[in-house]
Amino acid sequence: MKIHTIDGFIQSIYLVEYPDKLLLLDGCSRADHDIVIDYIEHTLKRSRFDLALILVTHMHPDHAGGASLLAKSCSAKIATSNAPGQWYSGFDGMLMHWTDMLLAAYVGTRKGKRWQLRYYPRYLKADHYLADGMTVPDFAEWQIMHTPGHTDRDIAVFHLPSQRIYVADLMVKVKGKLIAPFPLFYPKRYCHSLLAIKLLAPRSVLLAHEGEIPFSEIDFDGLIDSAPKVPVTHWRSIKHKVKHVMGLR
Repeated sequence: MKIHTIDGFIQSIYLVEYPDKLLLLDGCSRADHDIVIDYIEHTLKRSRFDLALILVTHMHPDHAGGASLLAKSCSAKIATSNAPGQWYSGFDGMLMHWTDMLLAAYVGTRKGKRWQLRYYPRYLKADHYLADGMTVPDFAEWQIMHTPGHTDRDIAVFHLPSQRIYVADLMVKVKGKLIAPFPLFYPKRYCHSLLAIKLLAPRSVLLAHEGEIPFSEIDFDGLIDSAPKVPVTHWRSIKHKVKHVMGLR
């Protein structure tokens, strides 16, 4: 098993290579579709149809945006959390979906990328819905952990032999410091998720926006102590800024 790290639109892409198949640890951005296929065909010298499974850790644009199109292009399956319903359901969900796509495009420009507003389906149709503790279909070395907080359906995936875990957006680095992600819808669940990874004590942690970090270098107690105690979401941020402008705070 070898994990290849590819520079994506606004996140790191982790492609796991086996002699007979490939596993994508997240669904990437919509803008990463051609990057992933080019890497498979020209860097690895493999067929795109060797991509057997795409995990989707949660529904944000840089984690689910390319999943459906890549699955279609490569005849791959999609696996995700067994959380009920769809994250972007209803009218509020539709507004949040567009907001998240705009935020992803904005972050891309901050990283020096060309402005790209790429639409992707707000409803995910997966082939496998995975419960906490299940192993990944056809990749039994990898085990699912539910790590909600950022959303209600975040998952991490733990490679048992090497003791490495991909946690997606469980933490992000800002100005050299690891902090909670934005948005954070479920603060209590988030702290429980951090504690679960701390107790697991993997050898290293792979982040969507920072790369691989040795477990010993992560201050989990500090992350838990500094995590928001109330939800930090799009709407709350907008309300706070409006109040600040109007001098109500």
